[in-house]
Amino acid sequence: MRHALRTTDRAEWGKQMYRVSEAVRSTHGPDGAIVLDVQQGQMFNLNRAGSRILQLLESGSAEPDIVNVISHEFKVSSEVAENDVREFIRALSKHKLLLGR
Repeated sequence: MRHALRTTDRAEWGKQMYRVSEAVRSTHGPDGAIVLDVQQGQMFNLNRAGSRILQLLESGSAEPDIVNVISHEFKVSSEVAENDVREFIRALSKHKLLLGR
């Protein structure tokens, strides 16, 4: 399901920078990634897109750059990539795997 962004969301999009928690350990492979949160003792399996987004976050990429890479590499529209990236960032933040800068 696609969600339309409100004007206020678009104005704020891309301004927030994130960093992956120091408690996160990840292993990336051709089919995705396995992520371990050593503080909370939780493990997560990521698909290829999630793995790529996490790699880009780990390297310090900003949201608009991540959207461009995901759109290009996975051959999806910018709107779909933006929605997926935002949802994934929210999920990482919810599980305390991603922190705001």
